[in-house]
Amino acid sequence: MANTLQAKKRIRSNARRALVNKARKSRIRTFVKNVELALESGNAEEAQVALKAAQPELMRGVTKGVIHKKTASRKVSRLAKRVKALAVSA
Repeated sequence: MANTLQAKKRIRSNARRALVNKARKSRIRTFVKNVELALESGNAEEAQVALKAAQPELMRGVTKGVIHKKTASRKVSRLAKRVKALAVSA
């Protein structure tokens, strides 16, 4: 159990930050899922629009410290590759 006032305060603030970070991660996952759904439906234009919306959301997660920079870049790259392949085949 935390003994000092500072340790008790850190427990409270960490709990608040965890809620905020959880919401941010959930929001990022939702945007990525929208791209995935557009890709599954085969709609190239919808997938492109969804990717343009997801990209800044992923990078915002990086600036807020929720996800690592290289993780976000990897996700954007892989999604963009799939969207491009869909656009070329359509």
